[in-house]
Amino acid sequence: MKTTNLGYPRIGSNRALKKALENYWSGKATLTELEETAKNIRTENWLLQQEKGIDIIPSNDFSLYDQVLDMCMTVNAIPKRYEQLQKNNATPQDLYFAMARGIQKDGIDLTAMEMTKWFDTNYHYIVPEFYDHQTFSYANSKIVKEYKEALALGITTKPVLIGPVSFLLLGKEKESTFDRIDLLANLLPTYLKIIEELMALHVEYIQFDEPFLATDLTNKDREAIRYTYQTIADKFPDLKIVLANYFDCFGENLDTVLELPVHTLHLDLVRCSLQLDDILASKKLRKNTHLSLGVIDGRNIWKNNFEDSLALIQKAIAHVGEERLYIAPSCSLLHSPCDLDLETNEVNLSANVKQWLAFAKQKLEEVNTIRNFITKVNLTETLQKVSENSAANAERKVSKSIHNPAVKERVKGLTKTDDQRLIGFTQRKVIQQKALNLPLYPTTTIGSFPQTKEVRSQRANFKKGNTTPEAYHSFIEKETRETIEFQENIGLDVLVHGEFERNDMVEYFGEQLDGFAFTSFGWVQSYGSRCVKPPIIYGDVSREHPMTVYWSSFAQSITKKPVKGMLTGPVTILQWSFVRNDQPRAETCTQIALAIRDEVVDLEKAGLSIIQIDEPAIREGLPLRKADWKAYLDWAVKAFRIAASGVKNDTQIHTHMCYSEFNDIIAHIAAMDADVITIECSRSQMELLDVFREFKYPNDIGPGVYDIHSPRVPDRSEMVALIAKAKEYIAPEHLWINPDCGLKTRHWEETKKALIEMVAAAQECRENVAVSY
Repeated sequence: MKTTNLGYPRIGSNRALKKALENYWSGKATLTELEETAKNIRTENWLLQQEKGIDIIPSNDFSLYDQVLDMCMTVNAIPKRYEQLQKNNATPQDLYFAMARGIQKDGIDLTAMEMTKWFDTNYHYIVPEFYDHQTFSYANSKIVKEYKEALALGITTKPVLIGPVSFLLLGKEKESTFDRIDLLANLLPTYLKIIEELMALHVEYIQFDEPFLATDLTNKDREAIRYTYQTIADKFPDLKIVLANYFDCFGENLDTVLELPVHTLHLDLVRCSLQLDDILASKKLRKNTHLSLGVIDGRNIWKNNFEDSLALIQKAIAHVGEERLYIAPSCSLLHSPCDLDLETNEVNLSANVKQWLAFAKQKLEEVNTIRNFITKVNLTETLQKVSENSAANAERKVSKSIHNPAVKERVKGLTKTDDQRLIGFTQRKVIQQKALNLPLYPTTTIGSFPQTKEVRSQRANFKKGNTTPEAYHSFIEKETRETIEFQENIGLDVLVHGEFERNDMVEYFGEQLDGFAFTSFGWVQSYGSRCVKPPIIYGDVSREHPMTVYWSSFAQSITKKPVKGMLTGPVTILQWSFVRNDQPRAETCTQIALAIRDEVVDLEKAGLSIIQIDEPAIREGLPLRKADWKAYLDWAVKAFRIAASGVKNDTQIHTHMCYSEFNDIIAHIAAMDADVITIECSRSQMELLDVFREFKYPNDIGPGVYDIHSPRVPDRSEMVALIAKAKEYIAPEHLWINPDCGLKTRHWEETKKALIEMVAAAQECRENVAVSY
């Protein structure tokens, strides 16, 4: 029996990659220095996995930005608009980062490729763009280079590739005349060339990630899977193909998969343990097929329950024997923080909670401990670890720090009217317009303003006790005043206070809610250099005091224009945290919703007439199979409505969503009944709005008119053109003007320029339209 891993975090334990990338982008570091940092991280990762007893270690799981973007570069799937860069002999690195972030330099102005969520995670990937009759070529040897790099360390790795079918399905057609899966015939020969080069180096295993096998595939998609892996197996009969699926069961794709001529099937037994019974009982399971048993949760931070995992493994052993089994995490450890050993601050993370946790490094140890227990290796040490695991899990079940009877009773006491506004939107809009007196095309931002180094430094010093509360308060007050004045001066209609007191849109709230714990180094990658430190929801959630009222009401007190109170919604707090796994997620989400409801009511009492409850994660929380959607959407929408429905008719509720494909869930988005929804739209050139027109979405919409994830500054005409496109979908009286998302990650210079242009674009559009309310 061997151990294996699907992928390891690439940011480094202390976010070395983030710092190196941002230094490179700002011109403070050379490409050589960036590449040296990247190489050091890869080396550390490979050596650590070897030290922790992983037999089959992955390579090509590292990326400078995103693994899907890497695959685009490898197979030369470069969008047509970047031909200008290629003609100008741009370096591969310049092209790569232009595709990821856009570019505005030396007379070249190119928008970035779209980003969206990687299945139901908070990781963002770059969306490939496909064209009819598109051809591909082997254009980048990163995969081979990194295999050789590990080999030079004496480590023979398993290269990891996004499978060709999933690669196509991850993208989108830029023309309406074809189906992107039809490009497989053009794409597969390039994959074969990559494999051929790897086989020349005597590669034994190649892992093909096909996570779309966890979704509702069509017969055409399944035929593409059959064709792909039969073709690869026929051409390379000595290759041990590892077909990896994760995040759910194979489901209706199982029969197709079991017939494939692959060496190993990877199963996510954390998300779907029941599939093991179906596979072991199937007569289609080939006698020589190996199984990679993903029993360690690659997406959450809870210590494995060895008893449950061992039961699954013993069942598999009884059917296929030890020699056909691999022990593994459920998916890549990309979604886990690096190392629990770094967490020495008991103020943030108590020893009581810490004993229940395992990060990426510890998950490797769990994989090895399970294998050693079964194979009776290092038995004394192994039995001690198994005993400690059992004791920690038993203590967690009965811990008084987890359960709050008052919170549970409040959830049980909810009534049918607790998730309903007093009157419908059409009536509310009249009342709100009279109270707010906003112009046509009202302008606003999504909430946060740039978090400069000074802001972050002041907050860090305050937390460390190096700055007095009075000095810190004075600093935040100054930043807030200046931001309100700036917004007034440029003519924004609805202002925000800037959120300078906040570290992260989820962490800030979690720090003030009971039932949450925090880490000091529990970073995970969200996209590119953007890392987040998710809170840990370990117990029942409640709010003991107001969380945002002071700074929101202060901002409102210094302006006559309306200021939005800014909150994070219950589904997003849930989705962007590491969530307790000992009760249904719906129960935890409802507890959070009640806490946010209390905050909304207090903001209204403090004089805030507009309150935004952000729910950017509601789409990403969808189960991967449509049959499971309704149950999730019912409780998710209800949680939002519980949070939003405690206010009067003249209080306007906004929500924000980003990277969301709404087509299949538009009725549920409408059922949230937010007065205004703002969404990311600029990278898609307003394409996302088509569904709002077809559905006849009844409430107000603010489609983002510029991309805040790119450093480029769009000019007024570009935004006017996007507003004109938006008017094709949305009546002017229902249209708001705003950026795609919050401005926290941007610099002040570009932020000011872009917002000035945005306000001017809205004013220009107002002059051409007259609507009476």
